[in-house]
Amino acid sequence: MDQTRKKLISVVTPCYNEEMNAEECYRAVREIFARDLPQYDYEHIFCDNASTDDTANVLRRLAGDDPCVKVILNARNFGPLRSNYNGVMHTSGDAVVVFLPADLQDPPEVIVQLVRHWEEGYEIVYGIRAKREEGIIMRNVRKLYYRMVTYAADIHIPPDVGEFQLVDRVVVEALRQHDDYYPYLRGMIAGCGFRSIGVPYTWKARQRGISKGRLYLLIDQGLNGLISFTNIPMRLCMLAGLLLSVLSIGYALVSLVLALVFWRLAQPGIPTLIIAIFFFSGVQLFFLGVIGEYISAIHSQVRKRPLVVEREQINFEPRAEPAAKR
Repeated sequence: MDQTRKKLISVVTPCYNEEMNAEECYRAVREIFARDLPQYDYEHIFCDNASTDDTANVLRRLAGDDPCVKVILNARNFGPLRSNYNGVMHTSGDAVVVFLPADLQDPPEVIVQLVRHWEEGYEIVYGIRAKREEGIIMRNVRKLYYRMVTYAADIHIPPDVGEFQLVDRVVVEALRQHDDYYPYLRGMIAGCGFRSIGVPYTWKARQRGISKGRLYLLIDQGLNGLISFTNIPMRLCMLAGLLLSVLSIGYALVSLVLALVFWRLAQPGIPTLIIAIFFFSGVQLFFLGVIGEYISAIHSQVRKRPLVVEREQINFEPRAEPAAKR
């Protein structure tokens, strides 16, 4: 390897309707590398998820003015997780900032600390959202969810950690071996192992534009995180089914005694009907919801659809191979 070559750091920024933030994000990253990390080359990869505003044109202009900017334009909106993973697979850096949001809620100045720990030999340096500039309800809901995932997962996923992480090239190549229809990056990175360390920071409030994290999307991503790395929901179903069965048997015994002692309390057959409704409705409906999530995940995985379909790549030379072959 050429010892005079500067190491390259890749920064991945997914975008969807971020015309108000994309250029500021670009300038913030450019300034950080010029001021604090001049010893490194960098590439800033924007992944546009078929924005309906002027984001694509803003990115085209930035890429035309600066070859360090690379752009992937998706053919349609494939969701933030797939688009982000696809961008990571197109990186060529010695280290990769897996996710830097265009709205800069994860502050770009933290990248300097991430790089310093990487220089110390850590292959994974993850940002810890120690404080959040958001309402108390959402803040506590997120904290509860992160801890639920941490305790339920088969691997150790650090709490309060999102996709804002810097990983070594060896981790990126390990991620490339995954064949997941709905990649949960923070869990996949944690599952790779390697030496890791956390950097706490304050997750900032959005300054411009509207958040794209709608309630349904947040729930969808949350369920994906829960079922991707644990079978505890299935075990809880089994436990709940067992508990409901025991309660139903207890209720059956009580009803039998009441029917024998106070035979005029209810018409014959009514206690049996009530018991059957409680038993089958409680057990089956509870099971079907959780099992349906796993079946849906299996169904999507076996269909082998493309992870992302790209409409255009800008400043990629030579043209990168598809991120995931299905």
